[in-house]
Amino acid sequence: MLRVFTATVSLILILVFPVAWSSGEDEDPSVARAKKILREVDDMWRGTSSHSVLTMQVKTVHYTRDMRMEGWSLGKDMTLVRILSPLKDKGLSTLKSGNDIYSYLPKTDRTIKLSSHMMMSSWMGSHFTNDDLVKESRMEEDYDPTISYEGIRDGQEVIEFTLIPKPDAPVVWGKIVATVLADGYMPVKYLYYDEDMLISRTMTFSRFEMLGERIRPKVMRVVPSDKPEEYTELVYEELELDIDLDEDFFSISSLKRM
Repeated sequence: MLRVFTATVSLILILVFPVAWSSGEDEDPSVARAKKILREVDDMWRGTSSHSVLTMQVKTVHYTRDMRMEGWSLGKDMTLVRILSPLKDKGLSTLKSGNDIYSYLPKTDRTIKLSSHMMMSSWMGSHFTNDDLVKESRMEEDYDPTISYEGIRDGQEVIEFTLIPKPDAPVVWGKIVATVLADGYMPVKYLYYDEDMLISRTMTFSRFEMLGERIRPKVMRVVPSDKPEEYTELVYEELELDIDLDEDFFSISSLKRM
């Protein structure tokens, strides 16, 4: 639910993470196929609506931190993530409603609207960004994809995509190389490149188990390239899809009540 969130969160978190696409009548068939697969990957944890419970562990050279959180989504425009533990962070929440994104701080009863440049900032001291958490950007929509490899790698049949951001896309990555399993299109690894085309971070997916009535990766881990000894890991405990939610649930007043 980061880009999990990602959370995801994500890791949460996915980290994070509006859809409109062309019918592709004149589109190159390989590009249309790439977009279709990436759309399925983007929507893997969402459905028409969703509810999830996740744990997050952040490991740095200075500390290790564990958190537990709950998240909801409706369509592709509404996401809400709330911290359940530890106690000192309980109630901290992030809301995406349409094009607006807010953070609620229960200790001061303050709601802060996030600006676009804050989307790539760290979420709760993790290696996930605010964008990872609410899934603001989408691979199929914000990037021009090409299939750069298909075949066997490390004993698995995979499809590799090279994603170049569209000129007007609200993203900071210079490129993303995303690898998914050919069977089921489950993500395996994403490499995120900065504007100088150097790898900035690696996101891996593991523990393919039954989750939300289908096989999905339960674990997402982000490792920054400049600090390979550090990581943030998201683990899905629960996932329900296509549940009964309405738009009123994703409001600032609802955010405070929670």
